[in-house]
Amino acid sequence: MGKYTEDAKELLRLVGGKENIAAVSHCMTRMRFVLNDPKKADINKIEAMKVVKGSFTQTGQFQVIIGNNVADFYNDFVAVSGMEGVSKDAVKNAAKQNQNVIQRMVTALAEIFAPLIPAIITGGLILGFRNCIDSLYLFENGTKTLCDISQFWSGIDSFLWLIGEAVFHMLPVGICWSVTKKMGTTQMLGIVLGLTLVSGQLLNAYSVAGTAAADMPVWDFGYFQVNMIGYQAQVIPAILAAFTLVYLERFFRKITPQVISMIVVPFCSLLLAVVAAHFVLGPIGWKIGSVISSVVYAGITGSFKVIFGAIFGFVYAPLVITGLHHMSNAIDLQLIADYGGTMLWPMIALSNIAQGSAVLGMIALQKKNAEAQEVNIPACISCYLGVTEPAMFGVNLKHVFPFVCGMIGSACAAIICVATGTTANAIGVGGLPGILSIQPAYMLSFAVCMIVAVAVPFVLTWIVGKKKLSTEAKEGNEKGIETAATVAKEKIVENELKACLTGKVIDLKEVKDGVFSEGVLGEGIAIIPEENVLYSPANATVSAVMEDTRHACGLTLENGMELLLHIGIDTVNMKGDGFEYLVSKDQQVSAGTPLIRFDRNKIKAAGHPDTTMCIVSNPGNAKNIRYFTNRNCEAGKTVVAEFNL
Repeated sequence: MGKYTEDAKELLRLVGGKENIAAVSHCMTRMRFVLNDPKKADINKIEAMKVVKGSFTQTGQFQVIIGNNVADFYNDFVAVSGMEGVSKDAVKNAAKQNQNVIQRMVTALAEIFAPLIPAIITGGLILGFRNCIDSLYLFENGTKTLCDISQFWSGIDSFLWLIGEAVFHMLPVGICWSVTKKMGTTQMLGIVLGLTLVSGQLLNAYSVAGTAAADMPVWDFGYFQVNMIGYQAQVIPAILAAFTLVYLERFFRKITPQVISMIVVPFCSLLLAVVAAHFVLGPIGWKIGSVISSVVYAGITGSFKVIFGAIFGFVYAPLVITGLHHMSNAIDLQLIADYGGTMLWPMIALSNIAQGSAVLGMIALQKKNAEAQEVNIPACISCYLGVTEPAMFGVNLKHVFPFVCGMIGSACAAIICVATGTTANAIGVGGLPGILSIQPAYMLSFAVCMIVAVAVPFVLTWIVGKKKLSTEAKEGNEKGIETAATVAKEKIVENELKACLTGKVIDLKEVKDGVFSEGVLGEGIAIIPEENVLYSPANATVSAVMEDTRHACGLTLENGMELLLHIGIDTVNMKGDGFEYLVSKDQQVSAGTPLIRFDRNKIKAAGHPDTTMCIVSNPGNAKNIRYFTNRNCEAGKTVVAEFNL
């Protein structure tokens, strides 16, 4: 039996069973499911599992965050489910059944750029470094750059442009290759098509604006002429050309006899694709790209740029949830091609930083909650390094208010960002290291924006969290039931616990909930109730109540023992419906005092077991605690536990 066998069985049940899984895979931290009916997945119970750090649905995939041990969990899941795992690409293809047309288009765009991002980031860092050595006038009273005073650094600057030019000027080659790879056609044809878009025979795209119409080189076919224009750094022309090649190849492969397909298919596909690219698609795509980039540029630089920045900064994080944020890659690259830099990407980096800072606020709020910190700290670090999913789905969306605080902080930082015209050389690492991709003239303004993106979400999360987070959420399960009044009116020494309900006492390990059955919250007993009132098992002080859900309470005995009385399993999801407190916090109670009235019929109607737990979360001075189970009990009379002092 594997380490996660039982958890894997439970997750299999909660996602709707084997028959509800169309495909399953995993990545570095997450299980990835494509569900035939996503509504069958019980998300609340899945997220309540101790092994689960959070869940979310994106691009048709239901993803469950497990953490660094996901590979071991995946192996156990495959074993217990009897399913054969598939590749991530297969999962993505299967996920299309849960996507609409727009979602499929966005997914396709994301998959095209995903393999290119490492090269684009590298190119951005190189351009940023070159700008630092050839554009910052830091020497000889601010009149010369490092390249001006050093031949070595001048040589480095010249050499690095070899890489920068390859990344950005030759971008259409990478796009055409990526499209053919994604669509399963001949990748070499895609590379050749891309090369024809950036050929040295053509007028470089960066020189088009400065070339008079009469001086424009052309292909002269007698009856008509076509401008010989290159498409260096152009995104949309390359995408249109590549998809044309894909569908031409598929068409010719379908109609061509196998015996001559090796000659006919590549020749006809490539020839017609290149003709279409230079005669029709290139000019159209160039115009579309220019319109999109000019609209975005106008929004960032126009009279209402502050409003544009505030809106974009506020809504970018929700766009990540939908997956629409992938469209920004194409817009950023078009802005870089048209204007020599992008003012959109800095706001994206700031949004990531803001969400990480909201998690930082949760780290401060939950510093005593060791279990929460297992998720909080890695999520914060990864978010600051540009990977937002663990932070957003594992922490911020779980509590909601940190997510909103991050959005507000992002909006504030974005306002400053657009107001100062902060511009990046290229797409970079979407977090704190992103400053390396900012143009040198704007590094100081971006640093100010980063401070705002860190400070505002952190402070807001701290302020709101102090009011909204329960003591249990702040301090963890073992410390969450703190005593609020430990001094009783008279000295009473307890050495036994009475039944808190009339019913049947069972062993805690029989409870069908991993948190209770494994003793995560502490040892104790469970009772299957026969009545609707929960009673105090001993003389105690009511030290914790759950005002919103009313399904549990904490008691503290004179000897320091702390008890958690929890009615039902997952009844927190009922949000208090069917529960009524009969006592208040800090109230002194005696053994047999009624604590909570609850409606067993409503609990069962909601689909939850009404099994009630009496947990010793802190033994205090008690020693050698002995529990008595597998017997019928009467509330306030039957002894269910004894201990020594």
